[in-house]
Amino acid sequence: METLFYQFWWLIFPIGFGIMGAYNSYLGYRRQRDALNLIKTYAEKGQEPPEALLKVLQRPLEDNDWDGAPATSRRPTNYWSLFGLFTALSAGFLGSRFVIGDLDPGAVTAFSIVGFVMGAVAIWALISALTSRRGG
Repeated sequence: METLFYQFWWLIFPIGFGIMGAYNSYLGYRRQRDALNLIKTYAEKGQEPPEALLKVLQRPLEDNDWDGAPATSRRPTNYWSLFGLFTALSAGFLGSRFVIGDLDPGAVTAFSIVGFVMGAVAIWALISALTSRRGG
């Protein structure tokens, strides 16, 4: 049983992110449910609910980031820096294939796959940088 934790320790990260996502969805559901209950209370009294309360229901659940800030308040992504980062990573992984090829021939395939995936992400970042609007 102890070797199970040594071999699969990395699973804690995807499981943790899944739990955080589920909890965030639950909090969004509770926020919407509580707003609806407040609107029902106003309707039973015959009063008009405040506009801020109605805006809570108009905002989609997935419009929130982890910290609860609306997605529109986030800074725009700098795709040029992502392009540079993933181009350098791709070149590093593809170049290291030749260095480790003599030491471990099986690792050449793994480094090639990682290098090509990083290259694909670099191409995506380049396309996004060229097609994104300037000035945010």
